[in-house]
Amino acid sequence: MNLKSLIAFFLLFFSISGLVNAQNQLSKEETLEMINRANTYWQQNNKPEVVAFWDHAAYHTGNMEAYEVTKNEAYRKYSEDWAGYNKWMGAKSTDKSKWKYQYGETDEHVLFGDWQICFQTYIDLYHLKPEEYKIARAKEVMQYEMSTPNNDYWWWADGLYMVMPVMTKLYKVTGNQQYLDKLYEYFMYANSIMYDKKDKLYYRDAKYVYPKHKTVNGKKDFWARGDGWVFAGLAKVLKDLPLTDPHRNEYLTKYRNMAKAIVKSQQKDGYWTRSILDAQHAPGPETSGTAFFTYGLLWGINNGYLKEKNYLPAAQKAWTYLTKTALQPDGKLGYVQPIGEKAIPGQVVDVNATANFGVGAFLLAGSEMYRYLSKKD
Repeated sequence: MNLKSLIAFFLLFFSISGLVNAQNQLSKEETLEMINRANTYWQQNNKPEVVAFWDHAAYHTGNMEAYEVTKNEAYRKYSEDWAGYNKWMGAKSTDKSKWKYQYGETDEHVLFGDWQICFQTYIDLYHLKPEEYKIARAKEVMQYEMSTPNNDYWWWADGLYMVMPVMTKLYKVTGNQQYLDKLYEYFMYANSIMYDKKDKLYYRDAKYVYPKHKTVNGKKDFWARGDGWVFAGLAKVLKDLPLTDPHRNEYLTKYRNMAKAIVKSQQKDGYWTRSILDAQHAPGPETSGTAFFTYGLLWGINNGYLKEKNYLPAAQKAWTYLTKTALQPDGKLGYVQPIGEKAIPGQVVDVNATANFGVGAFLLAGSEMYRYLSKKD
């Protein structure tokens, strides 16, 4: 190769490399813009002074991830204001003899997981500025719960996202092995009543187990958001669980098997329908389940638990749906199924259907996509 050809080759090589890097940079910046667009819209239209129940708390799990990648202090303050408004508590009863864990929205339902997910954000805020009052209630509640002989606290799929990460986060703070022992005990109970060993997915709760319950077409009815809660919860557990934990392989196997099942049921436009294996039961896109799946897939790719070549195409298709269809120009996030517990035939889920927990799931997915693109720079 002569000198002119060599120079031309290097010029072409560096121009192509620069173009590729610029495209990666652009994608990363676009992702950041989408995270900020969705979160700014939500925070400008919703005050932080609301109760610490599951739907608000699920949003904050996403907001804290968005803070981690953006370092936007307004995001941290929004969660801090919410935590302070709730006195760093979930349900507020102080009479342990009246604490309950079946479904309930009163202050006596301290042991119900929907009132415990708030502890995830309190612990995250504690790590930013360690002050004991931020996690005192979390430790009080969970230590009491672990002192009881009961193991059936997580009787619905959502509860696995709400509370499993609380256990691993508190273990990291305290070093108390009981958090991991009870995590496994409660998780195995949940598996015994709602895990389908054949399809490797979770029913929302025991009421929906096949063949007792079927879709309108006689199929198994796996609710997208319910399985999204579990899949995202397992990713969060694996993030904080010690590599030496004797049960780590149980969580990892469930997580990887779910990933395979989830990818198989993705629709061609990137989303998942509300009933995962029966697209005609409640047709059309749904954002919250799709976002939780996207988060879980990208987390696995980013951390080496899922092979990029096998799972990235599905994650990218899902992210395209989330950002091109669900996310609106003004930042509103649409196609979020309202609060419920199943896929409902005929229920309208359209561009105007939004919710706090859906935004939280989108922020989780966006944060993992940003991390993925950052590693590619």
